[in-house]
Amino acid sequence: MSFSDLFGSGEHTKNLGHFAAIVNIAAVDGEINEEEKQVLERLARKLDIHESEVKEVLKNPSNYPITPPHTTEKRLERLYDLLTVIFADHDMDEQEAFLLKRYAVGLGFSSESSKEIIEKSIKILGGSLSFDDYKYLLDRK
Repeated sequence: MSFSDLFGSGEHTKNLGHFAAIVNIAAVDGEINEEEKQVLERLARKLDIHESEVKEVLKNPSNYPITPPHTTEKRLERLYDLLTVIFADHDMDEQEAFLLKRYAVGLGFSSESSKEIIEKSIKILGGSLSFDDYKYLLDRK
């Protein structure tokens, strides 16, 4: 077993933390519904999270810390991933909005910019735009 196999890659650890945050958002309003499960499965594949890891994260998502990306684009992509989970059931409740704001700050956005980005995102996104379309509309003044 190599050293990197023993400890995993830094990127994979970041992806696990991101996925755990998404699971927290999905579960905040109670049980994870079928639409949210489908989005979680899709994001797990996108983030290269193995099935066994998904099960562990679902058991206790708080075991995985958030590791903020270095680029604004990557931060926006992670925020977009969370928004797709939130809007999987076509609704965002108060608890989801609260966690989304905290997560945006955890990603490295300031309180003010996270509020602005989230407000624009809610206006733009209903869960059906691609990331590229989302980013284009978000960047428009």
